[in-house]
Amino acid sequence: MPSAARLRIALLAHLCKGSLTHFPYGKHTFHMDNRVRELRATHDLSQGQLGDALGVSRQTINAIENGRYLPSLPLAIAIARYFGSTVEQIFVA
Repeated sequence: MPSAARLRIALLAHLCKGSLTHFPYGKHTFHMDNRVRELRATHDLSQGQLGDALGVSRQTINAIENGRYLPSLPLAIAIARYFGSTVEQIFVA
C-alpha cells in the first residue's frame, strides 16, 4: 500500500477514534455520520449548487450525505470551510 494511502487510513482512524472495522480480505470501512444535508438545507442550497461550489458532482454530495462515500481530507476541509465550520463538527464518528 502506498505511504499516502497508509497516512490517509491512519488519519481517518484517528478522526474516527477507533471506529475502524476490519472486514475479510483486509478491507477496512468507516462509519461516520455527517451534517452535510442539514447544513446544506440551512443555507438553502441544492446538492448541485453545493457540488458546483466545491468542484464536485451532485452525485458526490448525495453519496456523502447518505454515507456511501467518505470524502477525501481536502474535500472534507473544503466542505467545512464553505460552511464556516470544522471537519470535526461536520463529520462525527
